[in-house]
Amino acid sequence: MRALSLALAALVLIAAGDPRTETEHVVGRGESLKTIARAAGVPVVVVAEANGLTEDAKVRRGQTLVIPRQQSHTVKRGETSFAIAYQYGVPWEQIATANNLGAEARLRPGQKLIIPALLPERSAPASAARRDARATTPALPPLFRRPVEGDVLLGFQRRSNGSGHEGIDFATEEGDRVRAAAAGTVIFAGNVEERFGNLVVLDHGSGWHTAYGNLSRITVKVGDKVRAGERIGLAGQTGDAKRPEVHFEIRRGADPVDPAPLLGLTR
Repeated sequence: MRALSLALAALVLIAAGDPRTETEHVVGRGESLKTIARAAGVPVVVVAEANGLTEDAKVRRGQTLVIPRQQSHTVKRGETSFAIAYQYGVPWEQIATANNLGAEARLRPGQKLIIPALLPERSAPASAARRDARATTPALPPLFRRPVEGDVLLGFQRRSNGSGHEGIDFATEEGDRVRAAAAGTVIFAGNVEERFGNLVVLDHGSGWHTAYGNLSRITVKVGDKVRAGERIGLAGQTGDAKRPEVHFEIRRGADPVDPAPLLGLTR
């Protein structure tokens, strides 16, 4: 009888959506912010802040709440704050805040970090939105060029769960010149051992960034301003590369963008 009861309970969780894993919750009869947070296993202050509410705010039946989920990360030797932020697509400022760290805090091997959920921006009041729309215009992407001339080994792939391949892998010969896809400023030049190996990241303004991984050698340093086509490193086989190649990414903010159409490549 107990086994049957447990099976029925499991079926109810599946049918209703498991509160321990859901990322959105529709408020039911008699629920409060505190009971929802408790069932979700997320601190009530985190749920409140994610939805622009106070901890004692009343919620109404049928209201949809965001339930932010977080990950954890153990710092590896030589790992930088930028590499961690880049890996999870979450600004370092948000990670630092979640861990009560200063923006320039030194990391130590074995340190455990909370990686907070990257929440969608809440809608601004209509008047502010209209004012911002008048004040700004959408920023067009820079005119990007290929970082190397090799064949495409693996293209951009995104799955519905957010996983996949977030850039393009180009075939190269060891020591081939790797060039800046557009003019920009070097904001990272270092080693991310497990995945990208020697990595350079350029800031092109208006939220646009490019990344160049698996390099054998980096020939620029943080703060350098580079022209489009200028050498930023030499191709190699560092990180998880199985042959000489360059892993190339384009990002707008934290979001990966398919480089193929911006480089004029056909699929």
